[in-house]
Amino acid sequence: MTQARSAAIHRMVMPGHICPYGIKARWLLKQRGYRIEDHWLTSRAETDAFKAAHDVKTTPQIFIDGQRIGGHDDLRRFLGLKVRDPDATSYVPVLAVFAVAALLALAVNWLTFAPLIAVVTVERFIAIAMMLLAMLKLQDVDRFATMFLNYDLLARRLPPYGRAYPFLELGAGVLMLTRTLDWLSIPVALTIGGIGAVSVFKAVYLEKRTIKCACVGGSSNVPLGFVSLTENVMMVAMALWMLTGIH
Repeated sequence: MTQARSAAIHRMVMPGHICPYGIKARWLLKQRGYRIEDHWLTSRAETDAFKAAHDVKTTPQIFIDGQRIGGHDDLRRFLGLKVRDPDATSYVPVLAVFAVAALLALAVNWLTFAPLIAVVTVERFIAIAMMLLAMLKLQDVDRFATMFLNYDLLARRLPPYGRAYPFLELGAGVLMLTRTLDWLSIPVALTIGGIGAVSVFKAVYLEKRTIKCACVGGSSNVPLGFVSLTENVMMVAMALWMLTGIH
């Protein structure tokens, strides 16, 4: 038990800035029963003087029983908690998109009095997932297009295609969701999904390359691989399904 232990935290609390990591560190200490001495650094000069006195580059700084532990991440390590690696690859962004797309598809079915579990649910899920993925790419089209050049076969030959891709994906998703202009949405989805699937398969499974996927924009650490391939295969499958006219 740590109730008897004392901790001191030195964190920035200024009129124009309150350090979020200082708040998080204080909460961690409080949750573990530490007696907390909360020292506010209320000006830039006071903050700089504190850093110089303790030979540190950042705040907050946490001291436990008089011993300096370090900043927020150091405190998490001290408490045996996991610390996120900003450079680590993760499929979480794509999986989050798919999960939200599934919930939205179910919500649309509910509002339109359609069966929750039906073929139309899958159709709407794919269309909504395309729109959400396009939205993430549209946050920074230039960065996405640059990252896309790492593996997409058509973008390498025709760089403007990378900038057009998010708009094509969004447009196809909207048309598929509303079942409007199938003559346009089907060939667009077949084209971008087909080229994307071939590009991912070639880069990952044939060339054995380890690169980041541009699927959720240009600032993610999603590895190019199975989930990336799934995104493209879903588009192609949806287009082929619509082409059969069975819906």
